[in-house]
Amino acid sequence: MFARRNGIAPIWITLGCTLLLTACSKLPESPLKPLKVATAKPEPTQPSAIQVDVKGGGPVVLTTSAAEFQVTPDGYVQAFLLKDGQKLSLDESNVGAPSDSDFVRVEGKLGGKDVHFTLDFAQAEVHEAIGKMGVGKRVEIPARPLGPSGTDLQRVLALEVYDKFPNILLSTVEYKNTGTSEIVIEKGVSQRRRLNARLGDAKAHPWEMWSFHGASYNWGKDDVVKLTPSFSQPNVMGEMVKGGYGGGIPVVAFWTGQVGEAIGHVETIPIAAAIPARVASDGRVNTEVDFAANTALKPGETYSTPRSFVSVYSGDFYEPLRIWSSVLQKEGWDLSKPSSEAYNVSWCGWGYLADVTPAQMLGTVPKLKELGIKWVTLDDRWFDVYGDWNPRADTFPGDSIKKMTDDFHKEGMLTQLWWLPLAVEDGEGKYESHKYAVAKIAQEHPEWLILDKNGKHAHMTRGLAVLCPAVPEVRAYHKQLTEKFIRDWGFDGSKLDNIYSVPQCFNPAHHHKSPQDSVNAMGDVYKEIFQTTRALKPQSVTQSCPCGTPPSLAWLPFMDQAVTADPVGAVQVRRRIKMYKALLGPEAAVYGDHVELSAMTKIKTKEGDDYIEHGDDFASTIGAGGVVGTKFVWPDPGPKYKDVTLTAAKEERWKKWIGLYNQKMLSKGEFRDLYVTGYDVPEAYAIEKDGKMYYAFFTPSSSPWKGEVELRGLKPGKYRVSDYGEGKDLGAVDAASNGTAKLAAEFKDHLLLEVSAQP
Repeated sequence: MFARRNGIAPIWITLGCTLLLTACSKLPESPLKPLKVATAKPEPTQPSAIQVDVKGGGPVVLTTSAAEFQVTPDGYVQAFLLKDGQKLSLDESNVGAPSDSDFVRVEGKLGGKDVHFTLDFAQAEVHEAIGKMGVGKRVEIPARPLGPSGTDLQRVLALEVYDKFPNILLSTVEYKNTGTSEIVIEKGVSQRRRLNARLGDAKAHPWEMWSFHGASYNWGKDDVVKLTPSFSQPNVMGEMVKGGYGGGIPVVAFWTGQVGEAIGHVETIPIAAAIPARVASDGRVNTEVDFAANTALKPGETYSTPRSFVSVYSGDFYEPLRIWSSVLQKEGWDLSKPSSEAYNVSWCGWGYLADVTPAQMLGTVPKLKELGIKWVTLDDRWFDVYGDWNPRADTFPGDSIKKMTDDFHKEGMLTQLWWLPLAVEDGEGKYESHKYAVAKIAQEHPEWLILDKNGKHAHMTRGLAVLCPAVPEVRAYHKQLTEKFIRDWGFDGSKLDNIYSVPQCFNPAHHHKSPQDSVNAMGDVYKEIFQTTRALKPQSVTQSCPCGTPPSLAWLPFMDQAVTADPVGAVQVRRRIKMYKALLGPEAAVYGDHVELSAMTKIKTKEGDDYIEHGDDFASTIGAGGVVGTKFVWPDPGPKYKDVTLTAAKEERWKKWIGLYNQKMLSKGEFRDLYVTGYDVPEAYAIEKDGKMYYAFFTPSSSPWKGEVELRGLKPGKYRVSDYGEGKDLGAVDAASNGTAKLAAEFKDHLLLEVSAQP
């Protein structure tokens, strides 16, 4: 499905009619499989209800129960949402210029040149599609180059739509060298879009829409963004990027108040791709999915792109992420159900920073019990050296780390340990005050390390060297580490932090079929950690945190608890909870991170930008359905910790909100996608639990808000409303036939409502 880099051909490069025969037997096996349709299976008893209309000169129209996808004569794949008798779209092809949604860039003497194609609609073929996603329709449309002359490439565009997934169209594109000379394909472009908000609102600017970007490349950057005329973002996915970030969710979505559209890929491993998005000079939003090929096609060989998609929907980023996750689950992405312990309140020792001691950790026990907190996390720098993971002799001497966990267990509390898998010190660099040594494991097994193209140690987040996850012995070593932490030391779970992606590996000792093997295998290590922990303690909690960015599809299935990952303020807390509920399910356990992170002040230091954390917004976590956490210090250890010290005034607030969380436990409820980010004001969230509906509204600014709020998702009838945040009865409301009730409200910051049906 995609060509490997560095001149190594994938299995999808074939030699004409000798596909999968002698010539292909010489090619390396790829971890990906192309989109296949089972043609030998009998016809289903209930054939697909999707309608396909093929006109000789175009267009080809695929109509589902919720959408229409048109392949226009110029090759643009236009998506329409069918809603309330209307056809809604953001797509606007570029008249007077090549506007085909799929093309390639080939190597030329004067640099790369784009090869566009003209479709041969008369040769289009329609097939029944039967597979993991159920029944549907598959359309194959051949094409020939539009130019320049002498380009000996043929193309076949394959489109698939399934009855159970009516809002999404999947596609692959195959390019065949029909000439007598080698052709080097630099990249394949799929799902090229030109979006215009004005199609649904004549008064809007073309760029006037909201967007979600799943890339991981900059700590603290908003994932949900209102576009501006100058907006531009590269959205590199899969591979590690500068600063050690990388991975990400390969989805970019755009929406207005009427309709939304998303593109991306649906491969189950983190292939290298990019989904750049920018506002062009004409105000339109340009985006596409770029697959790096860097592949030389000999005569008769073919290159096929990975599976990309376009989805059209109503709402914000929740719906396309839900659809994307559902497709991956059909394709073998196995999401685990959180343990019941993943919903309990957590306290983290990071309030004491890097030099925390067992005495400080255990000293909080009386207050933790008083507040109703069950989980305790030993955070960063309890260890001596990354990679070896032995306790520091100065802060955790002897067997004090095990004794500490035993003491917490005696108090009825559960413990979690911070660590960073695959990271190893190689004597180069430092992080904050910690100068790196050479880990014992690196000395004993230097052959396990990832090497760069120059044969040097490659480095990941925090400038650390990396153990290659594609090496079986590395996976076995992480299993041993997990057994030590969970079985021998007694911890009840792990906080896996600062996890993004890993570098490509060029270590010849590993005999990789592709340097990308290390990136693709990263999830295997996290699967080993998760499954080993679960086997030892079924009610354990494995938490994974991609600090400050979206997660990676590589390891996302292998955890009990997601985390909003160092949110820069309460808005990010709420939106990331919604993101994870879409990806992992409406009842997923999503840790809202330390409540102190819900408000920050940016400051300048010698090292660069930093933040002072002083938040107390529990409502953003509770109201959106997240799991509450905190990192206060107590008793008062002095001025160094003044921003996180649990004062008497703060204690009263902490007691109130943690008590409310434990009483309602809305994180176990069902998240309901009823409000559209950016267009429903005030910002709103809804949770259904135990026959009641819970609503959370948040002001768009620090000013008080006054007006009517809509309570959506109700059955027609009468309901009693209470403000459970303030313990006030707000009277009764009537839900209309559309399931919506209106309530006059005036509030500042937030309004938390419990709505129950009246007898």
